[in-house]
Amino acid sequence: MALILNEEQQSLKDIAKDFLENNAPINHFREIRDTADETGYSDELWKEMAELGWAGILVSEEYGGFDFGMMGMGGILEETGKTLTPSPLFSTAVLGASLLEAAGDDTQKSNFLPKLVSGDLTTAFALEEGNHHNPTNISTSAKQDGESFVINGKKTFVIDGHSAKLIIVAARTKGEQDDPNGISLFCIDSDNKDLRIIRQSMVDSRNCAEIELKNVVVSKDNLLGDLHNASSVIENVLDIARVAIAAEMLGNASKAFEITLEYLKERKQFGVLIGSFQALKHRAAEMYSEIELTKSAVVSAMNAIDQKSNDTARLASLCKFKASETSHLVSNESVQMHGGVGVTDEYDVGLFLKRSRVAEQVFGNADYHVDRYANLSEY
Repeated sequence: MALILNEEQQSLKDIAKDFLENNAPINHFREIRDTADETGYSDELWKEMAELGWAGILVSEEYGGFDFGMMGMGGILEETGKTLTPSPLFSTAVLGASLLEAAGDDTQKSNFLPKLVSGDLTTAFALEEGNHHNPTNISTSAKQDGESFVINGKKTFVIDGHSAKLIIVAARTKGEQDDPNGISLFCIDSDNKDLRIIRQSMVDSRNCAEIELKNVVVSKDNLLGDLHNASSVIENVLDIARVAIAAEMLGNASKAFEITLEYLKERKQFGVLIGSFQALKHRAAEMYSEIELTKSAVVSAMNAIDQKSNDTARLASLCKFKASETSHLVSNESVQMHGGVGVTDEYDVGLFLKRSRVAEQVFGNADYHVDRYANLSEY
C-alpha cells in the first residue's frame, strides 16, 4: 500500500496550495466571518474551484468529472485545512458527489452530476437527528402514497444545509428507529415549500442547518437508490466523508504547528527565545510525531478507498480517530504555547482550535471511532 502521493497527486496538491494561499488566505475566512455572508462562503471562489476541476474529482468521466480518486481530493482538503477556507467542497464534491455516484440511476446522474461538476449545483446530506452521530438513529419517515412519498421529520447538523440547492435526505421507509434496515434516500429541492431550513452558525463560524420536513411530497423519481436498502450506501459514503474531513484536520494541525513553531523561534522571555526551553521542545516534538502518524493513517485510508479495499471501514475509523486526537492535541498545545494571546482574535491560532473542535464531531468523534474500530476488528 502506497503511503506517498504519486506525481500527479502531488502536482494537484501543489496547485491547490498555491491557489488557496493566493486567493483564499486566512484573511479571506475572516472577511466571510466578519461580514456575516449569507451563504457562508464566496460564490466566486467556489466557481473558481469548480473551474479548476475540484468539484469533479470524485465524479466519473462519463458525467463530466475527472475520477481522480480520494488521494487527489484528500490533498486538496488538506490544503483547505491550512487556510481555513470555507466552501461547499466537503458537502458537495465529497458527500453529494459520492451519494449520487453510489446510489443514483443513469437519469439522476445525468441530471445532477454535470451541474455539480460545473459548480452550479450544491448539495447537503440530511442524516443526523440526535446530539451525537448515529447513522441508524433515523425516525424521519417517508410513507408511500401511490406514485409519491410523503416525508415528515427533523434533521440537525446538516452541513451547508442553509445554502445547498439539493438536499439528500435519509428517511425511514420501513422498520423501527435504530434498525439499520428500512432506510431510503431522497433528493429534495431546497426551495420546496414544505421544507423549513433554519441556518445555524457554529463556533468555527461555519454553517449548518436544522431542517424540518412537514408533509413534503416527492415523486418516486426522487428516490435515490433502492427502497429500504440505503444503509450500506450511507455507511460507505460516510467512510469517504470521514477520511475527507480527517485530511482537512491534518492540514489544520499541520498549519497550527507551523504557526506555533515560528512563534517559539520569535518570542522571548527573560531575554531568551522560548523555543530554547527544553519542556517546550519536548511538547513540540510530540506534536510533530503525532502529525506524522496521522499523515500515515490518512494516506492509508485514502488509498484503501481508491483501491476499494475490504479494510476501508476499519482504516476510515482509525484515520478519523487519529486525526481527531491529533488535531485536538495540536490545537490545545498551540494555544497554550502562545499564552494568553493565543485565545485572542488578533492571532490566527485560536481559529484553528475552533475549527478543530467542530471537525472532531463530524460523522463520529474519537470515542465513536475507537468503539467502531474495535467492533470491526472483532476485539
